[in-house]
Amino acid sequence: MAASRTASMCAPEKAQGTHTFDVFGYSLHRGMGIGRRVSSGVFSVGGHDWTIHFYPDGYSERCKDCISVHLELLSKGAVRASCDLRPAAEHRVFNQNDSSWMAPQEGDFKRRSELEASPYLRDDHLRIECVITVLKEPRLSETKSAPRIELPPSDITEHLGKLLESEKGADVTLSVEGETFTAHKAILAIRSPVFKAEIYGPMSETGMQLICIKDMQPAGNEHGEMIRHLLVAADRYAVDRLKLICQSILCEGLNVQNVATTLALADQHHCDLLKDACIEFISSATMDDIVATQGVTDLKRDCPAVLVDAFIKMSVSC
Repeated sequence: MAASRTASMCAPEKAQGTHTFDVFGYSLHRGMGIGRRVSSGVFSVGGHDWTIHFYPDGYSERCKDCISVHLELLSKGAVRASCDLRPAAEHRVFNQNDSSWMAPQEGDFKRRSELEASPYLRDDHLRIECVITVLKEPRLSETKSAPRIELPPSDITEHLGKLLESEKGADVTLSVEGETFTAHKAILAIRSPVFKAEIYGPMSETGMQLICIKDMQPAGNEHGEMIRHLLVAADRYAVDRLKLICQSILCEGLNVQNVATTLALADQHHCDLLKDACIEFISSATMDDIVATQGVTDLKRDCPAVLVDAFIKMSVSC
């Protein structure tokens, strides 16, 4: 079953507005006194009322050489907002809490000498701009199934099978006990490091078209026999996955008649997983039935050490 994949989204909701406060006769406002102010009209942004306060002689004694500009929230209730007050040309975060509804809370805003040399003051006219961004609750989308494109199963096995059957592009012949099979050098080399060395290694023959495989037999007609031959070939040519597949098939087909023969095969070709499976099968079966088979007779004659190893492992597991 394909794994489910869903998606959702969170996007910030905000309201933004700009208010321009024009102060004409700037020089005439100087001398009002520290802490005295003129205020803009009330304006609304994001459902809240605001006003701008301008202090020509500074908000306090500490900032008497500066002009001060404050933004005040007139509406009651909590709000998350930020503001850009110009001519300061810097971003300030507005903090609404129990002690202050002003932003910025510091009194100094811009030194008077800098302001009077800036383009914000022309012909005794000061323009104050305030850009307010009010942040609201984020907008959450519904959880939806994420778009996906289903991929069909890989068909490379089918294509390789057709390539083998058609013999198109075949450039080498394998000879096993007089029976021949056409194949493709590149595929043999990709799947088997042994074939790769034989075909493309420094000792390979130029233009090799025939590979004679000795001491092996073509696959028999009986399924179990064919799997055994495949396992032998997979071990010789280091085709590890094929070797593991053969072990799995032989493990599933274990019975009283073939377990001893399979144990000998597993030992000869270093198939530890299959060997352990055979020993486990023997330990759970009726020993008299297994001992009576020809496979055990052959095993005692040809590979007695395997039987000893099997009995040791069974005694340890018990």
